[in-house]
Amino acid sequence: MTSPPKNDTLDDVLVTREDRDQVAWLTLNRPKKLNALSEAMIAALSTELDVLSQDTSVRVVVISGAGKAFSAGHDLKEMMSKPEQAPCEVLFNACAEMMLKIHHLPQPVIAHVDGIATAAGCQLVAQCDLAIASDRSKFATSGINLGLFCATPSVPLSRAIGRKAAAEMLYTGKFISADEAERLGLLNRAVGAEVLDAEVENLALEIASKSPSAIEFGKRLFLNQIDKPLDQAYAIAAKTMSANMQHTDARDGVGAFIKKQPSPKWKDRDA
Repeated sequence: MTSPPKNDTLDDVLVTREDRDQVAWLTLNRPKKLNALSEAMIAALSTELDVLSQDTSVRVVVISGAGKAFSAGHDLKEMMSKPEQAPCEVLFNACAEMMLKIHHLPQPVIAHVDGIATAAGCQLVAQCDLAIASDRSKFATSGINLGLFCATPSVPLSRAIGRKAAAEMLYTGKFISADEAERLGLLNRAVGAEVLDAEVENLALEIASKSPSAIEFGKRLFLNQIDKPLDQAYAIAAKTMSANMQHTDARDGVGAFIKKQPSPKWKDRDA
């Protein structure tokens, strides 16, 4: 687990980290503010993602929220203290850059959601590669109710659940249940709160047991090809598979399968 800054307690740390079995668990740690994404929170999460991108011992990342919410989105009081366009652009660009770091991170990222995920909080769920939520969780892009369209949340949301469903959430600001979020594709699944931790851990450990190089090749390919025309997608996929085949893990894994031997011990990915 990462140590808090000198003279700080864990209660003062905006994003905590605990490593278990090659899985890094990041927790948004502003429970009294429903884990609102302040400038400082965005910076803290961004820093953790930078560190993880170079940490070859970590194979999966989990993001959760402390307390009764995953994240209620941007800190509206902070935004209203500097409502001019220039500081708003700084804030939203910083948030977008942080979201892109999740996209570019070599490890898969799982959202562990227990409670509300609204506006930029819903954006964070949509941006993660996978998501599991408790059945008491709710989701919304509710800025429209305040006269503020959830523009940046619309980017990953429309890619996660499709245009029509995303448009309804964005134009109405209505909350949807975890079951509805699963049906739409925002979640991999909704589960009882009592088994949420175990469900996320099981998924994380299953992914962590695979070749990290193959996962990195796969994540990059999956995200890069998904919006491309079919011919371009196949070209990218063929190039990726050919490159993946050159890695020791693939050679050893395929060789072991042919020889009916157990799978080899996978090597940590290159930094």
